Amino acid sequence: MGVMPVGKLLLSMSVPMMISMLVQALYNIVDSMFVAQLNENALTAVSLAFPVQNLMIAVGTGTGVGVNALVSRSLGEKNTEHANKAANNGVYLSLFSFLAFALLTGIFGKIFFQVQTEDAQIISYGADYVRIVGIMSFGIFFQFIFERLLQSTGKTLYTMVTQSLGAIINIILDPIMIFGLFGFPRMEVAGAALATVVGQIVAASLAFWFNVRKNKELHISITKYRLSGIVVKQIYSVGIPSIIMASIGSVMTFGMNKILMAFTSTATAVFGVYFKLQSFIFMPVFGLNNGLVPIAAYNYGARKPNRIMKSIKLSIIYAETIMFVGVLIFQFFSADLLGIFNASDSMLEIGVPALRIISLSFLLAGFGIVCSSVFQALGHGMLSLIVSVLRQLIVLLPAAFILSRTGVLSAIWWAFPIAEIFSGLVSFIFLRHVYKKEIYTMM
Repeated sequence: MGVMPVGKLLLSMSVPMMISMLVQALYNIVDSMFVAQLNENALTAVSLAFPVQNLMIAVGTGTGVGVNALVSRSLGEKNTEHANKAANNGVYLSLFSFLAFALLTGIFGKIFFQVQTEDAQIISYGADYVRIVGIMSFGIFFQFIFERLLQSTGKTLYTMVTQSLGAIINIILDPIMIFGLFGFPRMEVAGAALATVVGQIVAASLAFWFNVRKNKELHISITKYRLSGIVVKQIYSVGIPSIIMASIGSVMTFGMNKILMAFTSTATAVFGVYFKLQSFIFMPVFGLNNGLVPIAAYNYGARKPNRIMKSIKLSIIYAETIMFVGVLIFQFFSADLLGIFNASDSMLEIGVPALRIISLSFLLAGFGIVCSSVFQALGHGMLSLIVSVLRQLIVLLPAAFILSRTGVLSAIWWAFPIAEIFSGLVSFIFLRHVYKKEIYTMM
């Protein structure tokens, strides 16, 4: 990671991740597409469950980001022993995360939906869904950590294989378990949840095998490496801001769902569909940044500022290109996209302007995502947190609430471009600060 041409290195590490995340986004869309065939309440229930799923993803990816950055930085400094400590502590932390979510979703799953709606069918669908994904969440947490360990040593091709396999299994099992095909019982929304966790468990198992057999730079051994408070602190110095940053998305989604439910449950279904669709645009950018983080972290440890800057500039160019394509798709094919989810006339009436307005924020969002990854790679995760809080809590939710007071549902969607304008400006200011403090001083 310290000698290959940066452009070639970034693509070699990012493209496999981008492909695997595109497959991930595809299965997210397929998942909701099949659920939507049941009825709109089923789609609404899965949409309301998103904050819980997002919280699990936040904890898993945040821990993984911290481990990834620490392992890459340690390897850049030629400190293999510390890299192994970081890797094994990441495994312990994933186990603890699973136990916490299994307990919380088992106890509070139904209550979570009761505070959002009084519709008995939505509550029943949603409670079944979150209990299954929570109680069997060991798959998602171990998948995240083992894939991040592969990424931290540049083996992103294996990560593409594991993520793609898990997603393909999910896509295959979705209709079988939801509708009861080939002798399986008809499980409806619970079937969608079960298909998801089975795919995650298979992906986690394969990622573990790849680490044991192919990842020679790291050694997974819970008997040799014990849980270390110092290492955990180092992991979460980057990981906790990332976790909080992603968790804020759960708070934002919960708040938006409450605002939208005051108008109609169809608006909530539209918001859920938007998140599924936008993942198809955002996931490749996240895949790009999963390649950027270890490159920037490694070269930061190796004190190679020119390679850091080249990787940042190329990442911004690639991210903006992807986002521009996303804007065009959402502007010109919004009705077709909603049609994938068996959209009713009322859903189309609400959804078409929603997709067109929100997509105006994509270009600024792409820049912000790259900046966030740079902050994390160079040990400034708190800056990412500040930007995320500004975007989703300080600006977006209050703006959405104020706009909702107009009584015009379509006005609410303008909160997204407004929030990205503010956060984009702050991201630029922070990037200049990090450049002067961490990169310019090495030149």
